[in-house]
Amino acid sequence: MWLSLAFLSALLLGAYDTCKKSALSNNAVIPVLLLNTLFCSLLFSPLIILSAAAPDAIRDTIFYVPPADLRTHLYIFLKSCIVLSSWLFAYFATKHLPITIAAPIKASQPILTLVGAMLFFGEVLNVYQWIGVCIAIIAFILLSISGKKEGINFGHNIWIVFIVLATITGAMSGLYDKYLMSHGFHRMTVLVWYSYYQLALMLIIALLLWYPKRRQTTPFVWRKSIFFISLFLVCADFVYFYALSYPDSMISIVSMVRRSSVVVSFTAGAILFKEKNIRSKAIDLLLVMLGMLFLYLGTR
Repeated sequence: MWLSLAFLSALLLGAYDTCKKSALSNNAVIPVLLLNTLFCSLLFSPLIILSAAAPDAIRDTIFYVPPADLRTHLYIFLKSCIVLSSWLFAYFATKHLPITIAAPIKASQPILTLVGAMLFFGEVLNVYQWIGVCIAIIAFILLSISGKKEGINFGHNIWIVFIVLATITGAMSGLYDKYLMSHGFHRMTVLVWYSYYQLALMLIIALLLWYPKRRQTTPFVWRKSIFFISLFLVCADFVYFYALSYPDSMISIVSMVRRSSVVVSFTAGAILFKEKNIRSKAIDLLLVMLGMLFLYLGTR
């Protein structure tokens, strides 16, 4: 069940990446990210209110948000800092890079997550899973190499550095999620409250870094896709945390499957954004799908 949820999360994450690229094109990054955190918080508000005002009504459902002590909030605040760091790097990189380059590089995140899962959680993969992981790693590397045809110098481009940093911090977040879930932190408590803490942090960042210089940078333009960033992200994260709540779930596999969202992003780059060198990258994407198939077979 947890693997099926991971695939669903990947589909939603691909839609999220597509909306993010649409919202950020020729737009100011910080206000887009601020609105994203605001909408996420608003979407979770009914659950917080209902859980506090009428807990008996939803206590036995998957939407219940239990109360948390100070220690729990401190752990969640740390997660917010990690995730927001990853988002800031990823948003700036997504604005300035083709999605068919940024998404595949970000898709290499499971490699780091896999190493961390084996080192810190003692996860062991079976033969099918190892085959799937190896195929996926090769595919992600080939996809990244294909990006060089876009004329981007990987060694001297600040936005490539940003997407690499987003990948590293994203892997840290995935490992931290597994730690929280394996130590009894309730998935809904983490999911809901880290959104609120991110909103608070983004308000500070916007007021200090963006608002004073807003007239000297790219102007902000409202687009409908900004709201859908939040909607798809909330749904993707909800399914993701639900998958991790299963005792037998493996963060290395869940993270790898989630990165198959690159298929959705790639398709959007070809059809919606008319990006280049699509044919040469299509073969690499087939390898991604083959790797996902072996991961699925390894959990049956």
